[in-house]
Amino acid sequence: MQLTDFDFLLPDELIAQVPAAQRDASRLLCLDRKSATVESKQFVDILNYFQPGDVLVVNDTKVIPARLLGQKQTGGKVEIFLVRKVPGATTTNEWLCLTKSSKSLRVGTTVDFSPEFSAEVLGEMEAPYRLVRFHCPGDFMQMVEKVGHLPLPPYIKRDDSQEDRSRYQTVFACEEGAVAAPTAGLHFTTEILQQLIAAGVEIVNLTLHVGLGTFLPVRVDDICQHKMHAELYSIPDATAQAVNSAHKDGRRVFALGTTSARALETAATDVGALQSGAGESEIFIYPGYQFKIVDALITNFHLPKSTLLMLVSAFAGREFILSAYRQAVIERFRFFSYGDCMLIL
Repeated sequence: MQLTDFDFLLPDELIAQVPAAQRDASRLLCLDRKSATVESKQFVDILNYFQPGDVLVVNDTKVIPARLLGQKQTGGKVEIFLVRKVPGATTTNEWLCLTKSSKSLRVGTTVDFSPEFSAEVLGEMEAPYRLVRFHCPGDFMQMVEKVGHLPLPPYIKRDDSQEDRSRYQTVFACEEGAVAAPTAGLHFTTEILQQLIAAGVEIVNLTLHVGLGTFLPVRVDDICQHKMHAELYSIPDATAQAVNSAHKDGRRVFALGTTSARALETAATDVGALQSGAGESEIFIYPGYQFKIVDALITNFHLPKSTLLMLVSAFAGREFILSAYRQAVIERFRFFSYGDCMLIL
């Protein structure tokens, strides 16, 4: 398939720049694959589409304020973007990072973020990453929380605000490590989750730390040549047991977001069982892929030509998805991270 097969026209004004007034105040576009129908609803109507015994899998990753703004000892401004902690590093404060400055940062360069917090460039890694060691007293992540900026997606044309500290996190976020939010989860409130549980829905968690690759465009015309960036994931035993039990009993598994879907499909066996454990997900899901775990998908609206649009096209069919996207544009749905929501049954 060609990259142009996943393009669509999107007016700039439909790209949401701020969250809805309330988490659950967004709209919902419901797609039924069996009947090939599309319904426009409010997000709170999602409760009506669940049945007792359904399993909802949520991604509990937490976005870290990964943008660190500092300066070299010569005074030049530098941005260091935390991408991922280095596995097996001699210190937990060594990270793969992206750097931005007026002049390329040499190995050994020191960058100061505050009187107590600095970074040292240790070396070049696989382009475009650099290995950076951070120096601070006390807990590293507490210092990052204090001085860092939330990494809003590039299509949000404003600086991060204090409101983003809460609204660009899900209400169940607890495992630090993502540089982007699992945005389908942003619509859920504690009250809606409680209502689902009261209705007999089992809610279980996994962790997939959303990486920088979520922002990177596909740069090849033949999408089969695209390579995904690895993202760390972890699936608890209880989640695997709940999912496998549901399928054994003929009950549905809902993936909350493409991140949950990727983790679930990465950890699926050839016979459709879910394995617990931790690892790296590099799975690239595009039309032709046969889903082994996910029966229903809750997701936001995605960028043209993006791997996420390809994933939902694999789940529901490219023509059906693009037709639904055209309807969403006509009905003025809000797109992307702070936008409205889609449910695919």
